[in-house]
Amino acid sequence: MLAYRHLFHAGNFADVFKHALLTRLLILLARKDKPFCYLDTHAGVGLYDLLHPWARKLAEYEDGIARLWKLGDIPELLLPYVEAVRAENPNRSLRFYPGSPRIARRFLRPGDRMVLSELNKDDCAALAGLFEGDRPVVVQHIDGYQALKAFLPPKERRGLVFVDSSFDRSGEFARLTEALVSAHRRFATGVYALWYPLIEPAAMHGFERAILASGIRKVLQLELAVLPEGWTMSLRGCGLLVVNPPFGFEAEARPLLNWLGPVLFEMGESSAGAPLGGGVRIRWLVPE
Repeated sequence: MLAYRHLFHAGNFADVFKHALLTRLLILLARKDKPFCYLDTHAGVGLYDLLHPWARKLAEYEDGIARLWKLGDIPELLLPYVEAVRAENPNRSLRFYPGSPRIARRFLRPGDRMVLSELNKDDCAALAGLFEGDRPVVVQHIDGYQALKAFLPPKERRGLVFVDSSFDRSGEFARLTEALVSAHRRFATGVYALWYPLIEPAAMHGFERAILASGIRKVLQLELAVLPEGWTMSLRGCGLLVVNPPFGFEAEARPLLNWLGPVLFEMGESSAGAPLGGGVRIRWLVPE
C-alpha cells in the first residue's frame, strides 16, 4: 500500500481532482436554504507549505496545482476551487496549498457547521490552531471511522461526509466499505464522497463488488488516471465515489473532469520523468 505523509503529496493531481469535485458538492448543497454539516474524517493539518523540504522532495504539486496556477483561462466550474487556492497565496506566488478543511470552510454559510477529525496528535493540534476561535468549526482528535459513528446523523439532517483515507494500511478498501455501510444505516440521506487510489485491478474489482453487494443506491463513480494502466512506480490515478450526489453534480462533473484531465495527463513526461497518459471515467456504479 501507499507510504503516506500528506505534505509529501500536497497539491498533487489527486488533490486537484478531489478538491475540485468537493468544491462543486459544497456549492450545490448550499443552494438549498436549509443548513448542512460538513464532516471530514481524515482532515490533516488543513494548510500545507509547498516550500517545506518534504513537499519539495517529490514536488508532486508541479504536476498538480502548479499546472492550473500557470493557466490564465480557467473554466467557470473550476474557478471556485482555484480561487480557494489563490486566497491562500495573496501575492500570486504559489506557496501554500489548502487542504479539504480550509477549502470547505470557504463555502459554509451562516448556520452551516463543520466537524473535522484527525487521529495524528500533532496534526490535530495544528488543525485546531488553524481554526482557533472559528465557532462553526469543531476539531476532534479521533479516528476518522469512529467519527462517522460519533457524529452521524448530524442535527441539521443534511450533510456532506468526506472520507479521504491515506490508504497506508492493508485492508483499507474493506474498512472503507464497512464504514460507508455503517454510516449509511445511520444517515441514509447524507451525501458521501469517498476518495480512493487506483491500484491493481483485482483490488479495484473487489471494492466495486463490495459496494454493489452493500445495497446502497445512487453511487456515482468518478476516476482520473494520469499514468498508463499497469504503472506501479507511483500513484497512477484515483477515484471518488459519491453517494447521493446533489442534483446537477453529474452534469457539472463531466465537463469539469473532461477539461481537467488533459491538463493533468498531457503527453510527455512528468517532472519526475514518468511517462504520462491516462483518462477520465464517470459512471453510475449503482443507479438510483
